[in-house]
Amino acid sequence: MLLAIPFPNIDPVLVSFGPFAVRWYALAYIAGLVLGWRLMRRVARKPPFDIDAEAIDDFLVWAIIGVILGGRIGYVLFYNLPYYADHPLKALQIWQGGMSFHGGFLGVVIAGLIFCRRRGIEPLKLGDLMACAAPIGLFFGRIANFINGELFGRVTDVSWGVVFPHGGPEPRHPSQLYEAALEGIVLFMVLNLLRRSPAIRERRGFLTGAFIAGYALSRMTVELFRQPDAQIGFLSLGSTMGQWLSLPMLLVGLFFMLRARRAS
Repeated sequence: MLLAIPFPNIDPVLVSFGPFAVRWYALAYIAGLVLGWRLMRRVARKPPFDIDAEAIDDFLVWAIIGVILGGRIGYVLFYNLPYYADHPLKALQIWQGGMSFHGGFLGVVIAGLIFCRRRGIEPLKLGDLMACAAPIGLFFGRIANFINGELFGRVTDVSWGVVFPHGGPEPRHPSQLYEAALEGIVLFMVLNLLRRSPAIRERRGFLTGAFIAGYALSRMTVELFRQPDAQIGFLSLGSTMGQWLSLPMLLVGLFFMLRARRAS
């Protein structure tokens, strides 16, 4: 038996009242959305954003809808379409798990574009603002994945390997914590340092591109340690679905960054 850290067996349900249960995963979504909204509201009036704080209040509802619908539809389409094609009503049971970041990202993009058109806001202004806050939600989401003992990593012999309840007897990479660190803490620090740089913040769309490319690089890196979804497994050349979905994000992010530099 390899050395391993015991899994902190935290109940995924924080508290329950009869049939009603408050889960850590739901709280992670709420914390990410609320804290991200507060950050966006605090800096919205500052250059280069110049967005009315009340518009940010209104957009929170749009963001919630985009995250939930996009995340669920993305999971159904990208990760388990044959199963949900046979059990279509199961796709509505969000409380049983199954959300995709890539789908949630597209959902928020679509919601943001519609919102900006209705409110007369330049989309890249809102995009740059959202980019600075989005890593907060990613951080809490990955911590919730760890608490749930899901989306764990591959078998490892590193001293910080964790034996997960549903991962068999062998220690595995705590890949959820790797993602929380890269997609959450590191990306948040980088983007908000860039936001404070006069040379960067005037380049409309640069922060948007930096977030998209930064997430893609972080996800593609952590996928080297993360166990692929059982129903999909490894794809060609040992790649994973997460890496393939992140590749176009990387290209789009680099495009926005280069476009912003040339336009400045």
